[in-house]
Parts: sequence; C-alpha cells; structure tokens
Amino acid sequence: MGEGYKLKVMMTGIKKANDISLKKRERLDDLYRSYNHRRYVHPDPLEFLYGYPDVRDRELVALISSSLAYGRVAQILKSVAQILRKMDNRPWSFLLNTSKGAILKLFADFKHRFTTGEEMAFMLLGAKRIIESFGSIHECFMAGFHDDQDSILSGLSYLVRELGNTVPEMKNSLLPLPSGGSACKRWNLFLRWMIRKDSIDPGGWAGVHPSKLIIPLDTHMHNICLRLNITNRKQADMRTALQITDAFREIAPHDPVRYDFALTRLGIRKDADLESFLSRC
Repeated sequence: MGEGYKLKVMMTGIKKANDISLKKRERLDDLYRSYNHRRYVHPDPLEFLYGYPDVRDRELVALISSSLAYGRVAQILKSVAQILRKMDNRPWSFLLNTSKGAILKLFADFKHRFTTGEEMAFMLLGAKRIIESFGSIHECFMAGFHDDQDSILSGLSYLVRELGNTVPEMKNSLLPLPSGGSACKRWNLFLRWMIRKDSIDPGGWAGVHPSKLIIPLDTHMHNICLRLNITNRKQADMRTALQITDAFREIAPHDPVRYDFALTRLGIRKDADLESFLSRC
C-alpha cells in the first residue's frame, strides 16, 4: 500500500471538530496578542533559529532544534547547543565539508533521552545528501509538496522518506511518517518555524502558504484542546491534529496554527495560567 494512498485514507472521514465559539475566539485572540512576542520565547528551542540569518543554516538549525523538542526544556536547550557546537555553529558548511565517517564519529557520544548519537548522525547525513541532491531541505520538501492539497502532508512525507534513505534499514525515532499515525509534532513544529513569519516564527521558506500547516500536537496541546472542547478524540495522533487544525482554520483560514505558540505558554509560564484562561472561555 503506497504512502500517498495511506495519506488520502487518513485525511478522509475525519469527524468535524466542535465549532469554536465567538467567546473562545476572542479569548484566543487576547492570548495571541499577549504572548506572541519574542520576549516570551525563552526557554524554547525556537530561540536558536534567531542567530542564523542565512536560510541554509536556519533550516538545519530548525531541523536539529525541532527533532529534539521533547522532554525537559533545559535538557533540550543543552542538547541542541551541544550539537551546534560540534558543527562549529555553521551547520550548512559543516555538513558539506565533513565526511560520513567523521560525522558518525563526532556524534557517537551524543544522547538526548531516547535519541542516540547514531540516529542524529544519520539524520544529518540524510540532510547532507538532500543538500547535495536538491540544493536545500526546502527544495526537497517542495519536490513532494502539492499546492492543490489541504495540508503539507505530502511534502512532509516526501522529506522524511528522503532523509531516511541514507540508511533505510535503520529505525530512526527522529523520522516518523504521518501515515504511521504519529501526530509528527516535532515535524509540524519545524514547518511552522520555517513557513510562518511573524514576531515569533522567523520563516524563510517561500512557496508554501501558512494555511497548509498542521498544529504541532503533543499531550500538552491535546489536553488544552480537549478542555476547550475543540476535539473529543482521546488519541494525540495525526487524525486528531488534523481535526484540531480544521477547527482553528474555521476562525483563522489563512493561518490555522497562529495560536500554537501562545497556547503552549499556558501551564509553562508562571504568568500564563491555564485554569484562568479556560474559565474565561
């Protein structure tokens, strides 16, 4: 069964989410205005992207930062910084000028929770091959992206497969495919960072409209959306991510993930109280 067929099946038959009321929309807009500012980013792996004006470097920093965006935030920041130091803080130049053997050796001692140095090395080797073949990660994504579709799923699936082609027999926790049911939270975070452009997301990729993005769904965002009655699905999987995205698209058709950053401050920042927000919705 082909990947394209699996994606079509996934995108059909998704029950419509509950409508977002006018009151909820007003509260969401208030939250967005309050927290969608760069001063509220730290601590967040997104902050690493701001130091890379060259999009060739930025997309690699985004790839690394998003791939490790799980677990305690302090450890995430430590792990991302460690990898960038190993790459001399020049990831694009490093990949093009470093051999496979040297990359595998350099990352042999790396570990971030259940992500091994071997997994990280092979993902970076996949990125190296993509840059050599396509010119950039962006161009690889665009080779699989279809603008006539509702979302970025086809481009995402194509990119993940190409990244994994370096060592297809190896199971890599950094490279989940949407057709497997995963919400692909870290990949959708990566795409949010690179496609959207506002005071939070630096952007850099042309040719993809933010309306195609999918909400980066993890257990924290899933819990918020359950309590907002935006979804009643119990699994934080890709079907649920698509359902929630459709609900946000009802009120923000051109930018359905615009509330993601602000909503994920709830329960993380001491001045962003989840219970208070929910009570006002």
